[in-house]
Amino acid sequence: MVTEKLPHKTIGVALIYNQQGEILIDRRLPGGTFGGFWEFPGGKIETDETVEECIKREIREELGLEIEVGDHFITIEHLYNGLQITLIAHHCEYLGGEPQTLECEEIRWSKIENLHLFTFPAANNKIIEALYNDLKYV
Repeated sequence: MVTEKLPHKTIGVALIYNQQGEILIDRRLPGGTFGGFWEFPGGKIETDETVEECIKREIREELGLEIEVGDHFITIEHLYNGLQITLIAHHCEYLGGEPQTLECEEIRWSKIENLHLFTFPAANNKIIEALYNDLKYV
């Protein structure tokens, strides 16, 4: 039996916090994959790029923000209809810039305990669950 190797994407994910302890989320543009869903910003890691470099680049390109990429938080492996994805999430500090909708429909700052009010793709829900669990021990 021959098993086909599934396409795989590795994505750097930014968990960006402001001074009020809120986390930045953005709504994907309509029409694309998961159009209209909310997500933690980030993007595909390019060849010869570290996760940290990817996150910093993507946040600058997509939101016009400067951030400091901090500690690794969680890595999620998830399968979507024939596509394997790996989300590598890092805590990030917001340094400056006004959030812009350069490659998304909408941007919001949200309290972690309110993230359940937004519709996220399934893999992002695993990050939210881990964030909720983290809150229990703060």
